[in-house]
Amino acid sequence: MNTDLEVLKEYLPLLLPLIVAQLALFVWALVHVLTHRNYKHGNRVLWLIVVIVMMNFVGPVLYFIFGKEDA
Repeated sequence: MNTDLEVLKEYLPLLLPLIVAQLALFVWALVHVLTHRNYKHGNRVLWLIVVIVMMNFVGPVLYFIFGKEDA
């Protein structure tokens, strides 16, 4: 019978790239929110809350779609 650790080891090669991508996207969005002043919608506090609370892919993706002002 498979233990939880064995199952984790089995899926780790699939999960590791997703975890790295999620953390990279989170850090990129957080740095962008903190270093820019203009947003399409909302303000800095709103986007910090969205990015931090929805730390998975949803928060940063929402910011880059709806919050980041075009250059």
